[in-house]
Amino acid sequence: MTDTPPTSSSVHAPPPPTEPTGDLCIRTMAMPADTNANGDIFGGWLLSQMDVGGGIMASKTTKLRTVTVSIETMTFRKPVYVGDVVSVHCSVIRIGRTSITIRVEAWVMRRRETGLILVTEGNFTYVAIDENGRPQVIAKG
Repeated sequence: MTDTPPTSSSVHAPPPPTEPTGDLCIRTMAMPADTNANGDIFGGWLLSQMDVGGGIMASKTTKLRTVTVSIETMTFRKPVYVGDVVSVHCSVIRIGRTSITIRVEAWVMRRRETGLILVTEGNFTYVAIDENGRPQVIAKG
């Protein structure tokens, strides 16, 4: 039996893209009130920004009220610091009968650096609902 080292894809996330994909849905600045005990931006704050951005894309695409039902394949690549400008970019992955899956990327521009850095990405699924909160069919086209 030979020991073969694991492939890089089985241990680490794939290399990050070099530029955002999809539409810009949110741009905001990370503030001191958003920090965790270590002084970095709290992951929950970043996740909520991404969820809002994904929700904007889901509602814009479906023309319906949508709610978050799942978040999968979240990858936190880099920390976010106070003063970073956070941009949330979204693109549609799949539209089902009542659900829509959105690829959400969070990029930052640091104060003393040039260019954008991918810090977090994930797939968010939303379900279209009617006025009673029941799943609603998404019209095609």
